[in-house]
Amino acid sequence: MTAKKRFVNVASRRHISPLVLKFLILLLILFCIVVFSGVFSQFRLQSSSSFTDLGLDELRLDSYRMKIAFLFLVRDNLPLDFLWHNFFKNADPEKFTIYVHSKPGFVFDASTTKSVFFYNRQLENSVEVGWGKPTMIQAEKLLFKAALDDPDNHIFVLLSDSCVPLYNFSYIYTYLMSSPRSFVDSFIDATEERYNPEMSPDIPEEKWRKGSQWITLVRRHAEVVAYDHVVFPVFNKHCKRRPLLDLSKGNESLIEQQQHNCIPDEHYVPTLLAMQGFEDELARRTLTYSLWNQSTETMDTQAWHPVTFSYATASQKNIQDIKDIDHVYFKSENRTEWCSGPCYLFARKFTRGASMRLLTNGVVGPYDPNTLFLDWI
Repeated sequence: MTAKKRFVNVASRRHISPLVLKFLILLLILFCIVVFSGVFSQFRLQSSSSFTDLGLDELRLDSYRMKIAFLFLVRDNLPLDFLWHNFFKNADPEKFTIYVHSKPGFVFDASTTKSVFFYNRQLENSVEVGWGKPTMIQAEKLLFKAALDDPDNHIFVLLSDSCVPLYNFSYIYTYLMSSPRSFVDSFIDATEERYNPEMSPDIPEEKWRKGSQWITLVRRHAEVVAYDHVVFPVFNKHCKRRPLLDLSKGNESLIEQQQHNCIPDEHYVPTLLAMQGFEDELARRTLTYSLWNQSTETMDTQAWHPVTFSYATASQKNIQDIKDIDHVYFKSENRTEWCSGPCYLFARKFTRGASMRLLTNGVVGPYDPNTLFLDWI
């Protein structure tokens, strides 16, 4: 017998009037509603606390005050500015900022780019950058430091001059703002013996990591990279690229091959964050896709660089194949990183022809060939 029926039977035996009975039943219903509301409110409070612990209390996708800082590390100009222009043109200007590190003295204006989005976005304190040299790290640190001056920048994306977006701005913004983690390719690699024992004890060997240079950081981790004055000096002194073999130099080049070999930009950020104890706060994978040369020849220097996409290889099928990747496997750790959604938001290295194909296929947003150049100036 239900509580309601028992209540009615008791009331009947005590000759309670129908009006009073209805009133008492109404009070009982109201009491149940109040109790249920209290339990639900407590559940919501506990759920809110859980999201706060993950950093999601700051997630306000409709807030213009949460920006993505796009950090371009380039040689001089931006050859793919037409693609990025269309990408930013279809975005809310209150949700992004742009910073460019180019060679010292290079200015982005009407004479060097047709896209107004890049006008005067170059750093004034840029340095001359050499591939495989600590100056690459120095340039990255300068970009992060400049972007941190804007308190509304919450996400920091490092890109090269050959990087392209694989989705429109709205999709990428929602993807990045929905995650409390940084995306940093980070794994243990004992095969290349790049760790220099001279780094110990400042950099313990067990914290030595390798990964892609192209990272996406939340503000907390960007501050660690920008303001590190302990680990970078050690890299600057003990992590340097060995010169490539040059047979024309004879014995001199052979002697150089005995030097310790280390590529600073492939180790600095993942090692620094591992030393700071932040690996649990990372998605240990990059958001930028690269297709690496498959050559196994030791002397084949092309094996040191990713394959370049041309107009022919930037087909819709190939781009979709990249978008369909849902996990990344790290052989050295026997570890698989599964992605909630696509693994990659960007890709490199793309030529101007390949980028034009992405543009005409509408990869980054609506495209009208009749207005592509009209709204640039």
